[in-house]
Amino acid sequence: MADPVSPTGVDAPSEVEVVVEDQQTDVEIDAPRWAALAAHTLRAEGARGELTLTFVDADEIAALNEEHMGKSGPTDVLSFPLDALDPPTTGEPILLGDVVVCPAVAAEAAPSHAGSLDDELALLVVHGCLHVMGHDHADPDETEIMRARELEVLTEHYWHGPAPAGFRQEQGQ
Repeated sequence: MADPVSPTGVDAPSEVEVVVEDQQTDVEIDAPRWAALAAHTLRAEGARGELTLTFVDADEIAALNEEHMGKSGPTDVLSFPLDALDPPTTGEPILLGDVVVCPAVAAEAAPSHAGSLDDELALLVVHGCLHVMGHDHADPDETEIMRARELEVLTEHYWHGPAPAGFRQEQGQ
């Protein structure tokens, strides 16, 4: 397990701090890179506060999926908003929430989804952060808004240009 990593220069209370925990061994994780992408996503949403981004194995995410979502089996990403939608009014730190990503599930989905494992992980990090900030995809209108926001963030803060030709946000497209 890697030590938690926070991007440098985000100590001011109006900023975002992302702590990355790597609790899996399936895929090598570039913790500073994913922390920076999560921080960019949260800043783009106007957030300030702390977020934990945790990478886990398939068994761990399956247990979390069962416990919190009532669904059996592993999934790619889970989000747990805390103070993001109702921040404290006192000087307490704002705990935005937790995003949990399973690289093993991402690796399986990548060829038919985002195209590469790297792009799949980037999409999941952004997707999870947007859920923490209140975005959802329960109906077609919400889905369209969330997908557009994912592309905006990935284009600006990940690819620094248009999406690669093979990138897809939804499986089966």
